[in-house]
Amino acid sequence: MSTEEHYRIRQVHIYYYLEDDSMSVIEPIVENSGIPQGKLIKRQRLAKNDRGDHYHWKDLNRGINITIYGKTFRIVDCDKFTQVFLESQGIELNPPEKMALDPYTELRKQPLRKYVTPTDFDQLKQFLTFDRQVLRFYAIWDDTDSMFGECRTYIIHYYLMDDTVEIREVHERNDGRDPFPLLMNRQRMPKVLVENAKNFPQCVLEISDKEVLEWYTAKDFIVGKPLTILGRTFFIYDCDPFTRQYYQEKFGISDLPRIDMSKKEPPPMKQELPPYNGFGLIEDSAQNCFALIPKAPKKDVIKMLMNENKVLRYLATVESPIPEDKDRRFVLSYFLATDMISIFEPPVRNSGIIGGKYLGRTKVVKPGSSVENPVYYGPSDFFIGAVIEVFGRRFVILDIDDYVLKYMESNAAQYSPEALLSIQNRIRKQEAPAPELDGQQAEEDPGVQDMEALIDTIQKQLKDYPCRDNIREAFQIYDKEASGYVDRETFFKICGSYQLPVDDSLIKELIRMCSHGEDKIDYYNFVRAFSN
Repeated sequence: MSTEEHYRIRQVHIYYYLEDDSMSVIEPIVENSGIPQGKLIKRQRLAKNDRGDHYHWKDLNRGINITIYGKTFRIVDCDKFTQVFLESQGIELNPPEKMALDPYTELRKQPLRKYVTPTDFDQLKQFLTFDRQVLRFYAIWDDTDSMFGECRTYIIHYYLMDDTVEIREVHERNDGRDPFPLLMNRQRMPKVLVENAKNFPQCVLEISDKEVLEWYTAKDFIVGKPLTILGRTFFIYDCDPFTRQYYQEKFGISDLPRIDMSKKEPPPMKQELPPYNGFGLIEDSAQNCFALIPKAPKKDVIKMLMNENKVLRYLATVESPIPEDKDRRFVLSYFLATDMISIFEPPVRNSGIIGGKYLGRTKVVKPGSSVENPVYYGPSDFFIGAVIEVFGRRFVILDIDDYVLKYMESNAAQYSPEALLSIQNRIRKQEAPAPELDGQQAEEDPGVQDMEALIDTIQKQLKDYPCRDNIREAFQIYDKEASGYVDRETFFKICGSYQLPVDDSLIKELIRMCSHGEDKIDYYNFVRAFSN
């Protein structure tokens, strides 16, 4: 409680609810009043006397006092609705009274007294003469010598009206700094302190004229010269036109320079990829160097759609000094949709070598190509007699299938003359009459001769059978690895869809001869019996 506060007059609103004859008293909240305000008496029926009677709307009127819980309230006025209601019920209302004001609240509304200390310096004249006149300087603070330091730009304002200085930060977009507008608030800056004031606690006490021998003035701010403020050395490199005009009229300096502080951007550094580690594709591994979250390399969607399920198959052998590797045969499959190569080795009984997948689908780089610009094997590199080097192993192509022959005939422009010549030689060998074999040659490979004789017999027997050129494509769809083999369940499922006579004794014998293991069947030789 203040010493000037003797008593208080509090203004309240009294509400009377006609529906249940209840009343409530609410005091409007006044900011910084210092007393609890709001709902003084909650809604309820209020007792009028000790006999248990309650207040009724007939007991209320303007200019009367009512006592509620020991507190006396003076009703001075009512709203328009209350006045109309009471007059309609035949109650004569007293004239309204003026609301009494709280003397302590009115005392606080009076302005505070201001005491002005007399001085010899005419600050009013300086204020009237230089009001709204500000010198603007552009400066930089070079802190690159310290760890994590940088060169930052500032704007220094010198107010002529009171010789105060203000330093504002210049923020750039995405500079990573909080947008604080001021580095130093507007204040007078000491230039030279007295000898005994060097240890003055400036951070907690304000510096006065007793501690300062000289203050910073407008003549201390010169373009092209450094300026030390609060331990930071600022270099002023430019100013605005008003500042140039002021220095010319006041100090006679007309040649303030404009110093170019823009830094030349260094040439962009060439992004060098780390050396290839040999895992995965080069393009796929390089994506880890371009983004924090790598994305898959872009694919030629049109090429993939046009060459879907198109596979070029070649029969090859491996160059090796080991005698056991001379008789090994491999099926090289080239996928036109993705330019990938897979190698499959058909299993051979009692060979001592486990056949199966030799190389999964992947792109193979040509020998001699650089890591920066890798060159992969293409369809034009595969022909009879070509040597394909796959991860240090050299494969020699011995033969091709009919689909590769058709593909080379339709795309002869992309093949070299050597490749086309190898195809011509192959066709000539097929058209040339087979030489008669003596008994010794026939005994060398009886299984192959029996299969060829059986295929010729089936072709003659089924010469009236409609040609099934798309049987091979049906088997190739299920042969994802392009190995030339499918399992028995898939084999008989495809034969049933094309209504092939698998119950015939010759067909059963051919299936037996094409079987490899318990679950694999060579469909490459099988479909030859049904082609024209």
